Amino acid sequence: MKETNLILTGFMGSGKTSVGVKLSYRLKMPVEDTDKLIERREGRRISDIFAQSGETYFREKETELLRELSEKQQGVRIYSVGGGTPVNPENRALLKRLGTVVWLRIQPETVYERLKNDTTRPLLQCDDPLGKIRELIAARSEAYESCADIIVDVDDIEMEEILRRIEREMKKMKLLVINGPNLNFLGIREKSVYGTQDYQYLLDMIQKKARETDSEIQVFQSNHEGAIIDRLQEAYFDGTDGIVINPGAFTHYSYAIRDALASITVPKVEIHISDITAREEFRKISVTAPVCDKQIYGKGLEGYLMAIDYILNQE
Repeated sequence: MKETNLILTGFMGSGKTSVGVKLSYRLKMPVEDTDKLIERREGRRISDIFAQSGETYFREKETELLRELSEKQQGVRIYSVGGGTPVNPENRALLKRLGTVVWLRIQPETVYERLKNDTTRPLLQCDDPLGKIRELIAARSEAYESCADIIVDVDDIEMEEILRRIEREMKKMKLLVINGPNLNFLGIREKSVYGTQDYQYLLDMIQKKARETDSEIQVFQSNHEGAIIDRLQEAYFDGTDGIVINPGAFTHYSYAIRDALASITVPKVEIHISDITAREEFRKISVTAPVCDKQIYGKGLEGYLMAIDYILNQE
């Protein structure tokens, strides 16, 4: 199991608190509920905070707490967060930084059946609670999904199965493939050097490899140096287990990308489709290779699969 915080998100009634407690026993990790943390700080219940200070005040306190937690150096924990927490884009970034995010996905009808007699939920004290639930879930689903590393459907699923699914996903290796400038022009650019297969072919090939190895492989491509650096820095926080990078032309001169790679201690492989040692003199220079564990070149697109295998075999 990865040594990382586990963040449980989802709509009210999805079982975050119950799942958090059960996982705490199984994984031997302390569990915290961010709503409870806020209640202790404020000395009043969430419903009272909403009634007395308003939702905006409460949301500010949520973000403030997440910011503090993401900056703390402490042992791994399980955090259960409020149903509306991921709606704020800043919160989503903080959740990703805090650890591995699990979305407990639930249907509106299930929520209604579970909470129809619960008078402690401020947002459901209305004439049409089921309609309100549908409206809120529809509005929040994209936010939940965008920050989730793991998605588990919880409707009509026994607790034991929910726990097993989370544990199984937590054990998966999480790899990041980064492609630099002009890689999106595969099949268009210099076919005699880079081949005739297009970029979608490469993406499909990588995802097939992910299925075969039961791993999670994310692919990121950018023609911009800063965007690549930003994604590498994200990888420091988001539980990435290994990086395959084809920096393209940045290979030969981007000390900024080199420094970003050097900051991350997971296995890293530099990949090039062509044999850079047999091409122009400037292509023989790599400023990024010295901070990677391995360099693969001249193997065509197959080199990506070789790089993935190298990382998967490091465990």
